[in-house]
Amino acid sequence: MPRTIAPVFSLLLATGILLIGNGMLGTLIPIRAGIEGFLPTTVGIIGSVYFAGFLVGCIATPHLVRRAGHIRAFATFCGVAAAAPLIHALSGDPYVWALLRVLTGFCFAGLYMVIESWLNEQATNETRGRFFSAYLIVNFSALTVGQFVLNAADPAGFALFAVGSILTSIALVPVAMTTSVQPMPIQSTRIDIKALYALSPVGLTGAFVVGLANAPFWTLAPLYAAESGLDTSGIALFMSAAIVGAALAQWPIGRLSDRMDRRRVIVALSIGAAIGEIALVLAGSSGLREAVLVAGFIFGISGLTLYSVVVAHMNDHAQSESFVAVSGGLLIVFSVGSIIGPTAASVGVSTFGIASIFVFTAIVHAVFAGYTAWRIATTPALTEEQRGEFVAVPVAQVQPPPTELDPRAADDTDMPGEAERTA
Repeated sequence: MPRTIAPVFSLLLATGILLIGNGMLGTLIPIRAGIEGFLPTTVGIIGSVYFAGFLVGCIATPHLVRRAGHIRAFATFCGVAAAAPLIHALSGDPYVWALLRVLTGFCFAGLYMVIESWLNEQATNETRGRFFSAYLIVNFSALTVGQFVLNAADPAGFALFAVGSILTSIALVPVAMTTSVQPMPIQSTRIDIKALYALSPVGLTGAFVVGLANAPFWTLAPLYAAESGLDTSGIALFMSAAIVGAALAQWPIGRLSDRMDRRRVIVALSIGAAIGEIALVLAGSSGLREAVLVAGFIFGISGLTLYSVVVAHMNDHAQSESFVAVSGGLLIVFSVGSIIGPTAASVGVSTFGIASIFVFTAIVHAVFAGYTAWRIATTPALTEEQRGEFVAVPVAQVQPPPTELDPRAADDTDMPGEAERTA
């Protein structure tokens, strides 16, 4: 493995640095917003607009890279993204924060897409799987480390925002100094959402549900943890528990889904996520730190692994050559759900308390479980031969899934093909 990834080590290093910084900022911003006295609804809106910028960045990045080249585009994204945390620390205006989160989402979508296209250019069919595995290891490890960086300073001060800015700036160095040849321009992929829904209603709806339910967790859960009595180190542990739960559960759940109708696994994960969210509501009112951490871990096992199984189910119904188009469509639908979710979940907070965000997401997961169960009852399952092999994807928090780097994308073209059955 070390020799295999040596040609892309600098790119993986840049990814890790970016994820540490952006993962830390994703938790710091709601904590600091609470300190500044922002209403939970305002924090939810700030979380929503991040994903709006993220979606626009995914659409616009191919055009920007074709115009300026990979390194110049990456440097531009880094410059803007590095400035944003510093302005957060200097301004307590929620409108300014919302604008900064739009710009940050836009820039980080571009940063990850540039790195992914570069990694994909270096990958061959023989090394693609190992590159993807290394990418996953970097993803989970860096996100976890990013949570613990919160312990380095007081979130009410300037230092943590400066650390986020520094990490984003440093991430430019490995990319600027890489000896790898710049890849071909990123290609825009034509996506037909209506055709994707016809391909697999459960798959496309699942991507929307994951965004709708998980984005409130990333945006508002730090506020929930703080109001549950956790200090900064406790909040870091809580967020890390969910990430670790997802990391440990992805492969066994994925392998289980390879052996049966994936929709049954989707139902089980949706119910498990709803149970985890109810556990979070109860743990928050208990005042027990351990209960909150365990509930977060349980939620991570189900709620944060659902997207991987949804992606696998969707691709079971697509022709192999359409993987990038299908994944791009899922990303758009996921992003739309992520834009709606934090704001919608925060609406009842002023009346019912911060834990009500998990009542909202539990209802979303329960409804999706019911819908999927109905699809199981009314449409036949794919045969074992029609199902592909499960491939884990990164936690859908702050970066797009690496669609072109995924081993299933080896010989891709633009449009999805029709499956024999829809589910």
